[in-house]
Amino acid sequence: MSGSLTSGRPVVGVFALQGDVREHLQALAAVGAEPLAVRRPTELARCDGFVIPGGESTTMAKLARTFELLEPLRDRVKTGMPTFGTCAGMILLADRIEDGIAGQETVGGLDITVRRNAFGRQVDSFEGDLAFAGLADPVHAIFIRAPWVERVGDDVEVLARVERGPAVGRIVAVRQGHLMATAFHPEVGGDTRVHALFVDLVRGG
Repeated sequence: MSGSLTSGRPVVGVFALQGDVREHLQALAAVGAEPLAVRRPTELARCDGFVIPGGESTTMAKLARTFELLEPLRDRVKTGMPTFGTCAGMILLADRIEDGIAGQETVGGLDITVRRNAFGRQVDSFEGDLAFAGLADPVHAIFIRAPWVERVGDDVEVLARVERGPAVGRIVAVRQGHLMATAFHPEVGGDTRVHALFVDLVRGG
């Protein structure tokens, strides 16, 4: 652990082997964290919290194993490091995947079942406003080849659902203890409130 929690600026790592890393680093800095691009176990060891960004979930898992990051990350998640997964990151935190590929690995920890590419292909990407637990005003959510949550365990809190369209009612944001995940990309568009909620979680709020 970095010891930076006492200064109020927790070190929050972002998985940096693939995915939309830069946007998360900027959002975390904007809400008072010390962001760190993480590619190696030694960098992970410095983190008080961690973000797994959007990208391609199977590629990210393979790269994490290649760079010897997968098992250390599993251990940190299991032992309580606050971790936030967005889009592909939600898939990587899920304990169960539907429509995954044979042998697809995850970090795990979240007692949810996610459906990969649930909203369709890249051309089916869309935006919409969502009520989000803990925030007074709606979040403008951007979905890009996004998953959704099919089922949640008893200890999982649903933070947001799709509010209109053919996917109305689908779960797209969850929290279970020290773990958070969204099917959409909160790092896009300049609204940092979801990142602020996560950084509060890292601080123990």
